[in-house]
Amino acid sequence: MLNKDFALPIHWNDHEDIAMGLYEKFGDDFDESKIYRIRFTDLLEWVLTLPDFKGTREEANEGHLEQIQSAWVHEWRDNQ
Repeated sequence: MLNKDFALPIHWNDHEDIAMGLYEKFGDDFDESKIYRIRFTDLLEWVLTLPDFKGTREEANEGHLEQIQSAWVHEWRDNQ
């Protein structure tokens, strides 16, 4: 595991890193069906608050959010 002091900044294209951050934040509070039902407005806010996330609200788009949802589902499945 990387030392958090040396973590690289995370941007919108880092879907897997964002998904790992969301899984670390929410754990099993969200299963596959719940992840796919999250409103993009909520998902956007949660991503913006992740540690080391350096992207901006203006850089977000629907494609990024869809990829993040999918990666989050895969992260959740890997931890079951």
